[in-house]
Amino acid sequence: MSEIAIGTIVRVLRKTGVYIGEVTEERETNYVVKILAVLKHPMQGDLHNPKQADVPIFHERKALAYREQTVVPKNVVKPYEGEIPEYTASLKEAFDKLKKELEQEDTEFAQKSLRNLEELHKEYDRYFYSKQK
Repeated sequence: MSEIAIGTIVRVLRKTGVYIGEVTEERETNYVVKILAVLKHPMQGDLHNPKQADVPIFHERKALAYREQTVVPKNVVKPYEGEIPEYTASLKEAFDKLKKELEQEDTEFAQKSLRNLEELHKEYDRYFYSKQK
């Protein structure tokens, strides 16, 4: 596997979300990546039981924040070619896409996920509103 240099813009999978970021540190088996944009919003629920509603804890999963540093295994980091979208716009687009997909499903999982997304939407709105001041 080829090493990725510090400063490289990359595409990274983190749990069920996909992001664009910048490698800021290399460790033995991981990279530290600073988040710059969201390509895919994380799915809601239990990571170990995907698309299942009847689980002990149905987790609310937020997207990683702008400039948040995250540690990820080297095998989920790939160089990213292309324009980097503005974080807020990318989050909104990824959020809206996930919401639209869930609205097309008639499952208990989709309903629980949509309830989580309603709460996340409120939180995201507060975050964006406070950042504009």
